[in-house]
Amino acid sequence: MGRIVAIGGGDLKERSTLKIDEYLASLAKARAGERRANALFIPTASHDFMPYYNTFHKVYTGVFDIKTDVALTVFKEPDLERLKEKFLKADLIYVGGGDTVFMLEQWKKSGILALIEDAYARGVTIAGLSAGAICWFEDIYTDSLKTEDGAKYAMFKGLGWIKGVISPHYGSRMLDFDKIVCYNYERAYGIEDDSALVIEDGEIVGSLSSGGKAYLLVNEQGRLVKSEL
Repeated sequence: MGRIVAIGGGDLKERSTLKIDEYLASLAKARAGERRANALFIPTASHDFMPYYNTFHKVYTGVFDIKTDVALTVFKEPDLERLKEKFLKADLIYVGGGDTVFMLEQWKKSGILALIEDAYARGVTIAGLSAGAICWFEDIYTDSLKTEDGAKYAMFKGLGWIKGVISPHYGSRMLDFDKIVCYNYERAYGIEDDSALVIEDGEIVGSLSSGGKAYLLVNEQGRLVKSEL
């Protein structure tokens, strides 16, 4: 089963997503069985910002006793064989937030996307926050795209693993995103900070909360109907 946990946003350092992290840690430990679980952090969207990985390590090792590693691809030519070994050891893959557009381009350029796809096909849980949450969908609402009119947010094509339209940080982007959905889409998803969608085999099966909420938005002839997931 392919499982993705899409976290709308939050602060790992302040541990605002800790309830969601606890759920992810339990999945990693269940997969690992009697051995110590491994989590692989992918910081491409933050341009391989190592303090971000250090924070992830402090939470997942310090709080949950999970061994962590990091997949770096930005500042030097990646050693795909070495990266492949890291992916094969991983019981959980966590994709950090940042620049979504840069991340997707870098993944394709570096070859790491194929390793992520393989892990997903093997049933390794993939989690991601913000950029790492929305990239799997067909259409994504992002602040990473440079637009001709200088708009702060814009729609962009994601990987298309999951059908649908999505916005992270929905609490702060609600008005703009709702307007786009009303004019262009039949339905969409909005995930607030400290909330997450649980997706199995491409289908949304539930949500998680560490204080935030996740919504399904349905466009009924220009009137947006929202329901909590």
